[in-house]
Amino acid sequence: MPTTIIRNMGKSQLLTIVALIVLVAAIRLLPHPMNVTPIGALGLFAGALLPHRMAWLVPVAALLVSDAISGFYALPAMALVYLGFYCSAVIGRVWLAQKRSPGRLVGAVLASATVFFVLSNLSAWLMYYPRTLDGFVQCYLSAIPFFGRSLLGDALYTMLLFGTYEFVRRYQPRWQAA
Repeated sequence: MPTTIIRNMGKSQLLTIVALIVLVAAIRLLPHPMNVTPIGALGLFAGALLPHRMAWLVPVAALLVSDAISGFYALPAMALVYLGFYCSAVIGRVWLAQKRSPGRLVGAVLASATVFFVLSNLSAWLMYYPRTLDGFVQCYLSAIPFFGRSLLGDALYTMLLFGTYEFVRRYQPRWQAA
């Protein structure tokens, strides 16, 4: 089924998807409030619309490229952060590839932000906190404000990506013929 998604797309559809992905990935390089980034939403979007082999690569590649451009060098424990964004593509594939509704989008955003919160803070605990139960609890309690910001970023950028895609899909004449 995944390869038929690409085969059934017109060039206009594929170009719109690619343009949205590039735009959102570039937004991460602009100044932004901490943890309000488009990468989780990008994973949901790519997971919903691209074949699995490409979908997981999109958020991870966007993160790698933007980290390289910004001069951030990932430590080994950052693998969990990257895994969190990989999971957003999996959630997009499972929850949004076949059917999208407002409820499914909200559920996908909540699931994606929660998985990222758990994995990224496990990484923070391994890098910066004592590896004790107290250190673990302190790490996750300290991270609660960042969860709200991640959730906000995921929600905003998910609406932007899927809303723009559906608007263009609905009103682009060449798409209706495809």
